[in-house]
Amino acid sequence: MTTSMLHVPPPQGLLRPLAMPERLLLGPGPSNVPPRILAAGGRQLLGHMHPEVLQVMDEIKAGIQYAFQTQNRLTLAVSGTGHCAMEAALLNLLEHGDTALVAINGIWGQRAADIARRLGANVHELLKSPGEYFTPWDIEEVSASAGQRARAGPGRGHLPLCFMQGLARHKPSVLFITHGESSTGVLQPLERLGELCHRHGCLLLVDAVASLGGAPIFMDQQEIDVLYSGSQKVLNAPPGSAPISFSERAREKMLKRKTKPPSFYLDMGWLANYWGCDGEPRRYHHTAPINSFFSLREGLAMLVELGLESSWERHRANCTQLCQGLHDLGLELFVKEEEARLPTITTVRVPEGYNWKEITAFLMDNHAIEIAGGLGPSVGKVLRIGLMGCNSTSGNVDRVLRALQDALGCCRRSRL
Repeated sequence: MTTSMLHVPPPQGLLRPLAMPERLLLGPGPSNVPPRILAAGGRQLLGHMHPEVLQVMDEIKAGIQYAFQTQNRLTLAVSGTGHCAMEAALLNLLEHGDTALVAINGIWGQRAADIARRLGANVHELLKSPGEYFTPWDIEEVSASAGQRARAGPGRGHLPLCFMQGLARHKPSVLFITHGESSTGVLQPLERLGELCHRHGCLLLVDAVASLGGAPIFMDQQEIDVLYSGSQKVLNAPPGSAPISFSERAREKMLKRKTKPPSFYLDMGWLANYWGCDGEPRRYHHTAPINSFFSLREGLAMLVELGLESSWERHRANCTQLCQGLHDLGLELFVKEEEARLPTITTVRVPEGYNWKEITAFLMDNHAIEIAGGLGPSVGKVLRIGLMGCNSTSGNVDRVLRALQDALGCCRRSRL
């Protein structure tokens, strides 16, 4: 008899069938996946260079161009999550010593600043309190009297009265800003920002992971240079593929790099070729997540069939219904201005005397509903409720409001 050389026994957990609970995912993402998209992701694999897969990739490109409202030829999906697209955008645009200006009013600006510093960029931060947004005045930088600032309108925050730091002072090559700040529930206005950036020789990079398909965005019309999103929110596909697009300005900057991007996997020159964006014969770059592409294709197809404007209106209406219901429960919305509320993810202050962890656990355990607490600067301050894609329905609004009412009546009041 041969003596076994194995010293690690078979893990017993892997000898049991996989079992997962059914839950309604009304947190900040991922969202539930509709049967049509689940079926697409469950199709048999094909090779990543097969013509049928390349055709799916072409259809994904066209779907992203529609969702982004852009005609950019350099449009594709990164093989990774929205975080991966953020990193891909920054590492392709920035070289060591470049200056980046990052608008921070939540966790995604913080993450972008971290990545940019790791790339050796000179990073300057524009700060707003969680729940607030940036005006063009904030972004550009002016010397201002208190009276001038008062006339500039809302969203000003608590910056110094006579001096602000922005495009005019720092002369950055890239400005990063988050359209849908999922950690705080803020929808950032984008009007005039592209024009301001270009006036100062700067590229505008926008994170739309939490907002794409749920709030209006017009990449070309708003002069956005790089825009990216994720698959797992309004598009209702599993996480793992991330739409991204580059303007001609951004593409030219990448072509003029003095050094290669520090990541081969995320090198946009290679990815542009693999996705058929450069007019050259496609070459192998990496083994793409084929089934993720099948799912993303169907998520985009469902958005196209519904129509962008109908999707925007559905998310707006259901968010309005949710906000009214939360108000009726005596809860306080975190974002004060209605127009600044992200239609896909609503933030509400943790009610006085309650432990947010008890509330989220109660909904999970008793109603099979996921909502989330805060993230980054909003930790411990808010509950986050997501209504994205197929989950954005009036029925789901009623269901989560009933569950919250139950939780508020049953959860032990215990100050943190």
